[in-house]
Amino acid sequence: MGAPSTDKVRNVVLVGHGGAGKTSLAEAMLFMAGETKRLGTVDDGHSSLDYDAEEIKRHMSVSLSLAPVMHKGVKINIIDTPGFADFAGDAIAGMEAAEMALFVIDAVSGPQVQTERLWEIAGNMGIARAVFVNRMDKEHADFDAVMAKLTQQFGHRVGAVQIPMGAEASFRGVIDIIRMKAYHHEADGEHMDEIPAEFMSSVDSAREKLTDLVAEADEGLMEKFLEGEPLSQSDLEKLLGLAIAQGIFIPVFVGSAAKLQGVEDLMDEIVSFFPEPTAHGPLPTVDGGSVPISTGGSAAAFVFKTLSDPYQGHLNFVKVVSGTLTPNLELTNSRTGKKERAAHLLKVTGKEAVEIEAAPAGDIVVLPKLADTMTNDTLSAKGDVSIATMPLPAPLFAVAIVATNKADEDKLGQGLNRIMEEEPTIKVVRDAETHQTVLYALGDTQIDVVVSRLKSRFNVETHLVELRIPYRETIRKTAQAQGRHKKQTGGSGQFADCWLRLEPNPGAGYEFVDEIVGGRISKPYIVAIDKGVQETMTMGAIAGYPVQDVKCAVYDGSMHAVDSNEMAFRTAARIGFRAAAEKADPVILEPIAHLVITVPDKYAGDVMGDMSSRRGRVNGMEGVGNKQVIKASVPFAEVVQYALQLRSLTHGTGMYSFEIGEYAEVPRELAAKIVEQHKKDQEEKA
Repeated sequence: MGAPSTDKVRNVVLVGHGGAGKTSLAEAMLFMAGETKRLGTVDDGHSSLDYDAEEIKRHMSVSLSLAPVMHKGVKINIIDTPGFADFAGDAIAGMEAAEMALFVIDAVSGPQVQTERLWEIAGNMGIARAVFVNRMDKEHADFDAVMAKLTQQFGHRVGAVQIPMGAEASFRGVIDIIRMKAYHHEADGEHMDEIPAEFMSSVDSAREKLTDLVAEADEGLMEKFLEGEPLSQSDLEKLLGLAIAQGIFIPVFVGSAAKLQGVEDLMDEIVSFFPEPTAHGPLPTVDGGSVPISTGGSAAAFVFKTLSDPYQGHLNFVKVVSGTLTPNLELTNSRTGKKERAAHLLKVTGKEAVEIEAAPAGDIVVLPKLADTMTNDTLSAKGDVSIATMPLPAPLFAVAIVATNKADEDKLGQGLNRIMEEEPTIKVVRDAETHQTVLYALGDTQIDVVVSRLKSRFNVETHLVELRIPYRETIRKTAQAQGRHKKQTGGSGQFADCWLRLEPNPGAGYEFVDEIVGGRISKPYIVAIDKGVQETMTMGAIAGYPVQDVKCAVYDGSMHAVDSNEMAFRTAARIGFRAAAEKADPVILEPIAHLVITVPDKYAGDVMGDMSSRRGRVNGMEGVGNKQVIKASVPFAEVVQYALQLRSLTHGTGMYSFEIGEYAEVPRELAAKIVEQHKKDQEEKA
């Protein structure tokens, strides 16, 4: 079934660093709610949510999954997202659809790199945040140490609403600070007890902080509280939901998903205190306006994820923005202007789907088999609503991909297009200069998943090849040479003779000048010489790369009344251009990338040193908070796979963007290697 009504919906996205147990927590909630008959686990490959072949092979999530559960009459739409940085796009997509981001944190490791990144993004989105400290049963689990790190990194508004009873092997349950009860899970279910005396000191301290923070949600009660009047239990519970929705208080839960400890109490608190869809505030639109989550009006829905199912085709994961979705409703896509009929509504759990009859505003469902709708599209009655989305990380890790078999080349393009529809953080470009298909992603793991899916889904065998750098060539001196082409066959022959002068033309591109006097070469043949020169420039003078910034003048030559023709003069022009270019001090130019790198203060020195080792130049550095923004210029060839190198240098905390700017001369020793490689390639082709 769908959600009973908008106020009976809670949309919760599970985010955080990889390996913290997000999927395990979602599986535990599915099991506790009776949605699954056995507790799925990632390690043994029997997870309901990590069902994709790549996820089973890697023992980690590579795509978001839905896990809707009914608990105490409320539909909790759990959105499980990947924690690995290469798949951050799905974590952001999940946050687009939720009102609450629940950060799952390992009780041993504490908050890690991806947690920090996503925490900041959730704050920018304006969605509420909470924390679940998982794996308290593991060796070296330390709740107090994790709380100290959370407070240090994310501020004083982080506060416990549960504390653990014991740790590691002695962990036996949790204490609910809100309701002042202890809970532990056994085989027959959840049990509630009085709080053991040994934990009362910790409970009182956590309760005091909780009360202090939530009181800020109401000015009147805050004044009474400051005057010494304690908050009643009903006041506390009333204010807690407001404080969480407003970000005044960030609750911390604790437990063990694998042992089902703390899970049911967490679900109780989600129902009681997590914000319902209308509490989140209006969604921004692309025209600068906003749209509130509204139960009234006509139906509208926002697509936050698209999957390509081999049997059902496209599956569009949507959040209902207004009205109520029902089967066979006709909606208009604001991007395409085309009408789409939503023939079916699906409640999806992992790969299992069940048809439902309605989905109210705020609910999350799946629409199958829409003709031309994809991620980030908005569907509405008139097509006049278009929800704005959070910018995704730019795919900067580049590789060249080729089909292993010639027969698969067309299938490769089709497969990549289908995968791009699922993964907005993947980009495919056909480079006109290097004649390569370049695949851009967030990292090498995402590339590996793409290659595997091309084989498993589309039966396309591929391999990766070295990315060709789009070098250019130019000249530094003026030189001249004769281009003479003479060929005698049985009939009429071919004859063309032209003298060319090449000059550097820095920054002005290609320029052709006709200096012929006395009609020694007729006008049609002058045009042919121009064409021949331009054809040769595209093939390079010394290393096969396009030649730029050259002024070419034809100043002398001769023709034959019978044997001359346009083709002969184009051939002569090619000969003359190559001969003149060899004497004009040709050089190879390389593209320069201008990088903007943001790293924590402690890694700034390492990054700048690394830039120098890559023939780069640091142009400036500026402190922003506890980070440094470094601007640098470096040859593109040195940073083709900088995403991995920066991740290694900064332990995953660095970020960067870049754009290709000017071209600069390649050092002679490197240019010699490029020329030598070109000669080898030509010999192999021959």
